[in-house]
Amino acid sequence: MPIDHVQIVSIPVSDQDRARDFYVNALDWELVSDNDDGDRRWVEVAPRHGQTSFTLVTWFESMPAGSLRGIVLDTDDIEKTYEELAERGIIFDSPIEEGPFSRVTSFSDPDGNTFVLHQLYQPRVRPVRFAEARS
Repeated sequence: MPIDHVQIVSIPVSDQDRARDFYVNALDWELVSDNDDGDRRWVEVAPRHGQTSFTLVTWFESMPAGSLRGIVLDTDDIEKTYEELAERGIIFDSPIEEGPFSRVTSFSDPDGNTFVLHQLYQPRVRPVRFAEARS
């Protein structure tokens, strides 16, 4: 039974409304779900063309708000994305830098969860694999 992809990543936040507004308005991500069953509120957001979504969580003691690091967000035009996000109020940690494999910069959400924005020098092309037919 193979693992196909990463479906959901949890982002630890202190205020789900503030976090939802940041991801939907500043990053221009899609609001996938915002449900409150009384016990836990499930807020899920996703990049508009991405396969992975993100839940904005407050209930994991082992994941304090602002503790997420290392999520890399891909763009095919880092200058344009940098400018658009800066216009929406995102403050970057540094200007765009030349890294060994990509051009990179980073920013944080209101809780301090840190993301890397990058544009690969050589875009990766991964072959599409289909399951073999079973007889």
